[in-house]
This record gives sequence, C-alpha cells and structure tokens, in this order.
Amino acid sequence: MKKWRNMTQRTAWGIGALALLVNFSCHADTALEKLNKTGEISIGYSNEEPFAYADASGKVTGESPEIARIIFKKLGVKKVNAVLTEWGALIPGLQAGRFDVIAAGMYITPERCKQVLFTDPQYQLSDSLLVKAGNPQKLHSYADFAKNSALRLAVTSGTVELKYARDSGIPDDQIIQVPNTIAQLQAVRAGRADAAVGTALTMRDLAKKGGGGVEAISDFVDDPSHTGYGALAFRPQDKGLRDKVNAELKKWLGSEEHLRTIAPFGFDKSNITHKTAAEICRGA
Repeated sequence: MKKWRNMTQRTAWGIGALALLVNFSCHADTALEKLNKTGEISIGYSNEEPFAYADASGKVTGESPEIARIIFKKLGVKKVNAVLTEWGALIPGLQAGRFDVIAAGMYITPERCKQVLFTDPQYQLSDSLLVKAGNPQKLHSYADFAKNSALRLAVTSGTVELKYARDSGIPDDQIIQVPNTIAQLQAVRAGRADAAVGTALTMRDLAKKGGGGVEAISDFVDDPSHTGYGALAFRPQDKGLRDKVNAELKKWLGSEEHLRTIAPFGFDKSNITHKTAAEICRGA
C-alpha cells in the first residue's frame, strides 16, 4: 500500500512539474515582447553574397540584412545583432531561439512555410550554373546531369536547388552537398564537381571570386516554377512582429530608398515582385 501511495505521489509531482513547465513555456516572451523590452533584435544569416555576408571589415551586410536594419529602425529598434550560422542550420536556429529573424535571402517554399512565417517577398530571382571557364561540358540544365551519370553537381545543403536537382532525376550519388557557396566554388575549381547551382546573382559573384577559372552561364534552362522569392522569416508564434514588418515592407519596397539600398548588391527594379507569401506558400 505504501509503495502504491509513493508511486501516486511521484506521479502527481511529475504531472505538477509538467504543468508548470507548460505554463512557463506558454508565457515565454515573443520576439515582439522582447523587442519592446530591450529595443534590440537578432538576425540569423549565412555567408552568401550578395544576400547576407560579413565584409572585409567584419560588418554584416548584404541585401537582406540592410533591408532588415532599415525596416526595424522604422519600427523603433535601437540595435540589430547578427548571428552567423550554416545555411542548413538557419531554420533550426530560429526555432531554437538563437536569433529572432532569418535575414539571409531565404526562398519562400511550401515546405518551409510549414516551419516558419515569411514576410511577402523582397525579390524574385532565377538560378544559374557555375562551370569551368568555357563550359567544357556544355552544361545548361539539370537534365544534362540526369542523362549523364559521370557528371557531378555541387549544391549547398538545405537549399531549394537540392530538391530541384532530385526532382529533375539527378540521383544523390551525382550530387555533392556542401555547407556553403565558397565550398561550391572550391568544388568546381578543384574538379570535384562539373558545376555548381544556385541563384544567378550568387553564381556571378562566385565567378568573380574564381579569378577567371570559372564562369556563370547566362543561358540556364530551368522550370519557370523554380523562380525564387526571397523574404525574412519568423517563428510561427511571432506573427505579430511579422505582420508589423510586412506592413512596413509593403510601404517601402519599390521606393527610391529601397532601390538605392539594394543596388550595391546587384538588385534592381526587375527583381521586384507583387507575389505574396500566402500565394507562394500554397503553391500558386
């Protein structure tokens, strides 16, 4: 009888502790509440020019961080902190609370929409291939890899291009997954990969870094549905902050200040889109 009573007490204490934990987690501050208290917010980024990266002085810049700074300043934010992580760790890092917003030019996809809340897109952009100078293998599409088992394609882990490659019939043993775009460049230069795939802006930037040994092709043949739409991303419980940011973005995108801000990173009016996150999330 005593043993049963002790077990019952331990069970009751366990339930009580669980209830306290649940109650505490339900009342944890949202990013907006924390922002209102501290005047600061943290953004997560992954080194990928021109979207988000640290320059020679160590300053975090790029299309997405610069937009984030301006929009958050309009919302009264006093300080924006930046947290570097690998691309594949951005969403897990956001979910774990390592930072409050992803500002890395992340594409909106239906799959990601199940994990995070996106603002409406800041830009639209197509992809391209990085190849050896002169494009010796005459590569112009995912299909070129799917029909030649000897070819290897370098893809940054966690990007939509990995899904596009697989959907195009390229088996995993032909795909070299690397942690970042610099590793893509290194793979092509060293001959470990015949090409790398990513946004046209990123591939052009890598071609400049390659010192003439590589080039970004201008005639990549891709499915029109693969057009990427980049945006800021928030935790699902931070809808209030996402909505405030979205409202400011709606007023600001396309303005002279916006175009001046994005011009140094290779973006212009042609990258502006009227697509909404809701449309992209449902695959429209």
